[in-house]
Amino acid sequence: MTGFLFELSFWLAAPVWLVMLFAPSWPPTSRIAASPLTVVPVLLVWLTLAVPVAPELWAAVSSPDVDVFRDLVATSNGEGAVWAQVVAWDLLIGQWMFLEARRLGISPLVMGPLMVLTILLSPIGLPVFLVVRAVAGGTPGHRTARRQKAVTLP
Repeated sequence: MTGFLFELSFWLAAPVWLVMLFAPSWPPTSRIAASPLTVVPVLLVWLTLAVPVAPELWAAVSSPDVDVFRDLVATSNGEGAVWAQVVAWDLLIGQWMFLEARRLGISPLVMGPLMVLTILLSPIGLPVFLVVRAVAGGTPGHRTARRQKAVTLP
């Protein structure tokens, strides 16, 4: 059962990733990406896996220790719960990146590979996106400077 739930967490997130990757201009895609509810099914899988190991999970997060964490993920439910949490987090990061890219007009041809990188390794995909975003003028400082420049021009 745990193996099934482990895989299910990914398959529950996959449709959202697929529409962001392959149908970025389809009107419902932006609405889907804007909804935090997309992670609810994955979080239900997390809950199912986490409840049986709740004491071990609490011990691992309330007083972080590598040996306690190793013991948690050595259990199939602990491993599955951590995986489901990673899948949910990566999906939220991907949705934010998608919406930011749309807002800034970053091409889907740029975002496609970046989104795949984020699916696979979000700790690399997110910083790369932040650089792309800064270059595209998406940082708060750039927006303020643009607004100020627009105000001062005749």
